Amino acid sequence: MPKRFAPLVPLACAFILAGCATSPAQQPEPPVPPLESLTAQVEAFEQQIEQRFAELEARQLEELAAGILQRGQQLVGTPYRYGGASVNSGFDCSGFIGYLFREEAGIKLPRSTRQMIDLQAPKVAKAELQPGDIVFFSTRGRGQVSHAGIYIGEQRFIHSASRRSGVRVDSLNSRYWKSRYLQAKRVLTPDNLPPLTLAQLADSGKDSAQ
Repeated sequence: MPKRFAPLVPLACAFILAGCATSPAQQPEPPVPPLESLTAQVEAFEQQIEQRFAELEARQLEELAAGILQRGQQLVGTPYRYGGASVNSGFDCSGFIGYLFREEAGIKLPRSTRQMIDLQAPKVAKAELQPGDIVFFSTRGRGQVSHAGIYIGEQRFIHSASRRSGVRVDSLNSRYWKSRYLQAKRVLTPDNLPPLTLAQLADSGKDSAQ
């Protein structure tokens, strides 16, 4: 079980069991089930809670990636500027990525591509890329990272490319980018999500019931 869920499971179990134990005074008390039966019920409930949390977590990550990419698409055509990290100034490649992750996901990334590629984040195989992954390139030779963008799906990525074009979408399969591709990393992971709450769990249950 993910550590950030663990404190919530006993609370959720206690809440449900307390609710089940409450009955009108005029009703005869039901027989107490065997301890083994209660233990099995609690374990089954814990599994349901873990599954619900995992589903909620996956939904949050998808929503964050969608927000990043939607905002990125709105910025297509924004001028390139070396050292730029805002809409008003324009962006260089790392400034563009950092702006989107900070504004849309609340994640602060290192400022340069060399620092980004050294992030303690999962490395992703090219065949397993997902929207929101950061892709890295060596545009100056010697296999050293010098450029980066954000994968948007269907072998395409969005980036602040150059002074000539600014923010644009390109294909990983183009001859230029395919020959310069280095690796990808996944920053949008459960570790970067805020702690989930029982209220969020309850809301997700209402959504699934509708």
